[in-house]
Amino acid sequence: MKLLMLIAATTAIISFAPNACNKNSNNEKCYKGKLEIKALCMNYTIKLLEGEMDTSSIAAQWTDEHTGKSYTNVFSLGSPCTFPPGIKEGDEFFFTIDTTSNQDCAVCMAYYPKPAKQLAIKVLPGACK
Repeated sequence: MKLLMLIAATTAIISFAPNACNKNSNNEKCYKGKLEIKALCMNYTIKLLEGEMDTSSIAAQWTDEHTGKSYTNVFSLGSPCTFPPGIKEGDEFFFTIDTTSNQDCAVCMAYYPKPAKQLAIKVLPGACK
């Protein structure tokens, strides 16, 4: 009888535990973005493609003063130390907002226009779950 109670209790604990395979199990919101501009010195502009985000976090409308091209729903990269170097201009990727990352790496100071709104992000290895 004790064995049955132990098995039942173990099953209950496992079924209510967060799924360890779900990368977003801590309720992080997941977004889809596109690297619109990959300029020198990590002056990157990213467009929000999917996901609900507070409009105060991104630029609803922004124009690249160098090219004159206009963009919507964009922000500049605030996490240059952890952004994957393999992502190319035009590539789409999934990400979460990263409030824990310490961005302490060397980045050159050359200027290229970018949106004033800046976000530190963590690029996910695959699609949102």
